[in-house]
Amino acid sequence: MMVDFRVGMGFDAHGLAAGRRLVLGGVDVPHDRGLEGHSDGDVLVHAVMDALLGAANLGDKGEHFPSSDPQYKDISSLVLLEKVGEMLRASGWLIQNVDATILAQKPRLGGHVPEMRNKVSAALRVGPEQVSIKATTTDYMGFTGREEGIAASAVAAVRRLPGE
Repeated sequence: MMVDFRVGMGFDAHGLAAGRRLVLGGVDVPHDRGLEGHSDGDVLVHAVMDALLGAANLGDKGEHFPSSDPQYKDISSLVLLEKVGEMLRASGWLIQNVDATILAQKPRLGGHVPEMRNKVSAALRVGPEQVSIKATTTDYMGFTGREEGIAASAVAAVRRLPGE
């Protein structure tokens, strides 16, 4: 039986570290620390990538872009997201929508969300109305509440391309 519609979920979390840029959704966010990681550490984009890969049953970001590979050192996660979009299209899947949430106590992110949404949708070659991004705090609970790191979760829906 051919499956025409699928849903995937993704999650990522990174610690905050001095001397790094804070990049979320491809946007440089002013902050005194940035996210640790082999790439730019963009937890939002990483969660979206895993949600999309999961929906299409194409593995996960670590399988396709391993942190052990030097070519991905400090790479923009938006470049990797573009590749994920290409992989989905090549496998016969069309992105229906993405819904993502960033969990961070600080900095406040609401003012950056429209730009994040535009950058993520452009990287995926979908309309901005197909990408929802929200930001929330954990009311000072857990590692995000203690400002030790930032996390993100995402859900994505895909449908089979017509004729596939």
